Amino acid sequence: MPFPHIDPVFFRLGPLEFRWYGLMYILGFIASYLILKRGAKRMGLPFTKDDVADIIFSLALGVILGGRLGYIVFYNLPYYLAHPLKVFAVWEGGMSFHGGLMGVVVAGILAARKKGIGFFTLADLCVPAAPVGLGLGRLGNFINGELYGRATDVPWGIVFPGGGGVPRHPSQLYEAFLEGPVLFAILAAVGRKKLPAGAVFWTFVAMYGLFRFFVEFFREPDAQLGFLLGPFSMGQLLSFPMFLLGAAMVVVVSRRAKK
Repeated sequence: MPFPHIDPVFFRLGPLEFRWYGLMYILGFIASYLILKRGAKRMGLPFTKDDVADIIFSLALGVILGGRLGYIVFYNLPYYLAHPLKVFAVWEGGMSFHGGLMGVVVAGILAARKKGIGFFTLADLCVPAAPVGLGLGRLGNFINGELYGRATDVPWGIVFPGGGGVPRHPSQLYEAFLEGPVLFAILAAVGRKKLPAGAVFWTFVAMYGLFRFFVEFFREPDAQLGFLLGPFSMGQLLSFPMFLLGAAMVVVVSRRAKK
């Protein structure tokens, strides 16, 4: 199948260009605001609109700073050590989910302390919004024709502009589906159960790690890294520990609920 060649710029105003990928980030943050506001009201937390906006701003900052730092450290450290000023060239791309997660956890701990609530209470409120941002972000990757999959002969393989002229797995869409609506439905189901704080957060950690590890078998590894420890990619080496830790903590939290 040929790549649909969607213009990555959805709106132009003179010299200004507004890209789909940036729009996905904005929509993700808006969804986070609405979900957090609704969740706080449901739980009876005394959050004002300003409180919610303050938390979302802190988490967004954590995502951006952590995502950039994570990409630098995990995916291309030698390059950035040789070209330190490129650290600030965010318009050239280079974000890491795993770094973003660490950044948002640090921001969440600080925000929870500032608002006087437990971290896992805040985390359970916020993580249901993550699948919205993740799913939209992967759609943005597909529109940009980046982070495509490995070469394949399946009927739905797509010839991406930068993919060497061979059909490839549209792995961005696989991730968009699993990390978006599927993960959202799982978190919603867990959230309806009366479980101790942290259950939704650790479920997110486990299931994202599992889905990402699985999809990485279809995704082209980063050119500067290739495969590591045999057939595995950096994304898999970072995601599998997430799955193990998240699954173990879900068991711990579930047992705590039975006591």
